[in-house]
Amino acid sequence: MKGKNELVEAIVAGLQDKKGRDIVVADLTNIPDAVCGYFVICSGGSPLQIQALAHSVGETCRTKVATKPLAVDGLRSAAWVAMDYADVIVHIFLPDLRAFYDIEHLWADADLRNIPNLD
Repeated sequence: MKGKNELVEAIVAGLQDKKGRDIVVADLTNIPDAVCGYFVICSGGSPLQIQALAHSVGETCRTKVATKPLAVDGLRSAAWVAMDYADVIVHIFLPDLRAFYDIEHLWADADLRNIPNLD
């Protein structure tokens, strides 16, 4: 597998390709006992878009950094899809669920990088 930053950038590119909104990269590398090194969090406007975002991330990571997720959960309901790339976990939410779980603020000690929306 390529470097973590290359993987994070490939994930962001996959999300942007399908117009993922409000992308945040949470760097957890300086937080002791964090479950992984990075979270990449994104919103999709509908279950269909969330499925397309997850598919795009999978394809982009496969072609750009030659890696596949260890697990993908939530594709059936597509309200919250989690993709596990070991040291990077991708969360793709419907906006109301994202606001409810508020993952970015649960990890308030993380270095958060907001990715501008592509319009």
